Amino acid sequence: MKKILTAMAIGIFLYGEGVTLPTNFKADFTQMITNPKGKMIVYRGKVRYSTPSLMKWAYVKPTKKEVCTDGKALTVVDHDLEQVSTYFISKGFNLNEIIKKAKKHSQDIYVAHYEGKSYTLKTDGKKRLQSIAYYDDLDNKVQIIFKNIKYGKSPLGVQSMTCSAPRDYDKIRG
Repeated sequence: MKKILTAMAIGIFLYGEGVTLPTNFKADFTQMITNPKGKMIVYRGKVRYSTPSLMKWAYVKPTKKEVCTDGKALTVVDHDLEQVSTYFISKGFNLNEIIKKAKKHSQDIYVAHYEGKSYTLKTDGKKRLQSIAYYDDLDNKVQIIFKNIKYGKSPLGVQSMTCSAPRDYDKIRG
């Protein structure tokens, strides 16, 4: 029975040679962005993911902001600036699509090519996502490390995936 449960658990995280995500997850994250001159900024916070493409990033350090997307629109709530920016996106960070394209490179490393970018994904011994690294459109190296990941089997509520802000924040449409 233990072997069957282990095989089922691994099956949740593997898709062919690539990595798949569970229906949802919540995690702490550290995002390191290094510019071409070697200067780095480090962000920390919590992330939520729910299929097929809902993501909510709640940054707490060094600035407090929320970034939410459904794959079509991106909302950024900057609590320090007291503003809400909304953008329609044609390309972006679509974790579900990136994972679908991931191919095994070595022991716990996968590489995905999506929207003209290469993504390197690292998993743990149980094939659970640990980190993602890529270069953004400004040639900054971006590395996101996930900790304390909690996986779920059903989609997260839409309300928990939505950015919220006080009504008096400035609104910007891009």
